[in-house]
Amino acid sequence: MMRSSAIIVCLALVTTMANAQPRPYTPELSCAAVRGIVARQGAVVLATSPNAYERVFLDSGACQGEVTSAPAFEPTLDDPNCFAGYRCKQRNNDGTGTK
Repeated sequence: MMRSSAIIVCLALVTTMANAQPRPYTPELSCAAVRGIVARQGAVVLATSPNAYERVFLDSGACQGEVTSAPAFEPTLDDPNCFAGYRCKQRNNDGTGTK
């Protein structure tokens, strides 16, 4: 009983630590490294400055519903406008209709 409780606690700690990993900080990475992270994970939250972050997707079809995809250009160590993948943004609304 005590052993199984210890295992459960250890698994909970490992899961918590995995979720608490820092976001990749794009200004300290090469463009190729950022693109590689997005390609491996499919979707990732990238930190683009100390106070800003953005969720980037590998596939432009990841955005659905009231949002559409747009290219995500992120600042990197070697390219201030590195194409990292796609971000979701609100669809344009010219004010004449509803969302």
